[in-house]
Amino acid sequence: MTQKNKTPKTKTLGETSNFIVWQAEEPDGETTYHLELNNLTVHFFKEEWQEFLELTKLLTINE
Repeated sequence: MTQKNKTPKTKTLGETSNFIVWQAEEPDGETTYHLELNNLTVHFFKEEWQEFLELTKLLTINE
């Protein structure tokens, strides 16, 4: 495998002045999601990301 094939393809999904969410298509075919909150980054696999999105919807509904 060449070095070019080892680099994940990334895409920014959303960004504010303090936070960013981005997605990476990993070389092994796995999709990962990354939530950067200032100096903290939380990494999710696809299934975990879906569950996190469900949680944030519940928070919005209960607000």
